[in-house]
Amino acid sequence: MADYNNNNVVERELDWEETIEDPGSDFVLLPEGEYEFTVDHFDRDRHNGSDKLPPCKKVILYLHVETPQGTAEVRESLFLHTKGERKLYSFFICIGQGEAGKPLTMRWANVPGARGRAKFGVREYNGKQYNEVKKFLEPAAPAAAPGGYQQPAGGYAQPGAYQPSGQYQQQPMAGYPQPGYTPSAPQQTGTYTPGKF
Repeated sequence: MADYNNNNVVERELDWEETIEDPGSDFVLLPEGEYEFTVDHFDRDRHNGSDKLPPCKKVILYLHVETPQGTAEVRESLFLHTKGERKLYSFFICIGQGEAGKPLTMRWANVPGARGRAKFGVREYNGKQYNEVKKFLEPAAPAAAPGGYQQPAGGYAQPGAYQPSGQYQQQPMAGYPQPGYTPSAPQQTGTYTPGKF
């Protein structure tokens, strides 16, 4: 079975003696600036310690930014340590899982697929250039729409996102009674005799 990558190129197993071509590079370097991103996935890892930060848990985010040249993938590390708490906090506010100025719980299960906006920069390492997140940006305050409906912060509706109203809105399940439903007495047809089956 053939698989396709993001550029609609067929991915398949190669034979030992097959002729191959230079596939080019899929790497897209973003110019410095602000971009919307989607968290594709993340890896849980461990930081072994350095001069600036002791050993601690870390998360490697895989952020995707769509551009006319293709999808740029930016890897960004977040350290689960009090020295990295500011960046952790701004990340969760950025993706709509908290309200600025209030405590929040890191809900990692809701991170894949989350969207936000960040200021990206370019750094050089071992002679190569890479993108990095300079700052995760807070979502813009939603403008009230006619009819009292407010769009989610940053225009993003995300599963499990923080609800600043303090009320959880559970969606009704198909086939189950809705809130406020009062069952009526069952209508009997025919003759019913208790104990006889």
